[in-house]
Amino acid sequence: MTQGDGELDSLVRGRIRALRVAQGWSLEELASRAKVSQSTLSRIENGQRRLALDQLVVLARALDTSLDQLVEAAADDVVISPTVDAARGQLRWPIKAEPGMRVIRQRITEPPPDNSARMRAHPGHEWFVVLSGTAVLLLGDRRLRIETNQAAEFPTMLPHAIGADGGPCEILGVFDRDARRGHQRGENDTDVKGPAS
Repeated sequence: MTQGDGELDSLVRGRIRALRVAQGWSLEELASRAKVSQSTLSRIENGQRRLALDQLVVLARALDTSLDQLVEAAADDVVISPTVDAARGQLRWPIKAEPGMRVIRQRITEPPPDNSARMRAHPGHEWFVVLSGTAVLLLGDRRLRIETNQAAEFPTMLPHAIGADGGPCEILGVFDRDARRGHQRGENDTDVKGPAS
């Protein structure tokens, strides 16, 4: 990357400085962590030194971030509108930070299944928060009550199902790429008011 790269070059330099300041580190402290001279770091931040890939890798590591995050272009589309899945009663938001992540808001009216054969297991990781009501998470041989404002996080390789307890509940779930794929494969098996998982 050279100074001729314009806006991206300026953006990367600004991120390096902003991350350093957010950590409460002086130039000297970050330079020490990255094993570069303080004057080199100062010139990088101020645009007086060319940005080299090897230095960016070292600086990203010292700032506890990835090279991808350090050099990704600024997002113009900050506000994300959901897509509506009327058939399943869900709103879905894509998450751009990690490809394949999804946020799903879902109203659940039925209790979790009595039959463990209706529980699913698939690769991935899932997180959800209960927005209203009480959810029941069946996870392997465990039965967990998740109250309003409580969250649950679990690997989806464990057999799991989510249902309502004592009336409808509403959840907001975050699925990684593998969990989302696992749910998409099984979507035809679950009706709109049936248990989520």
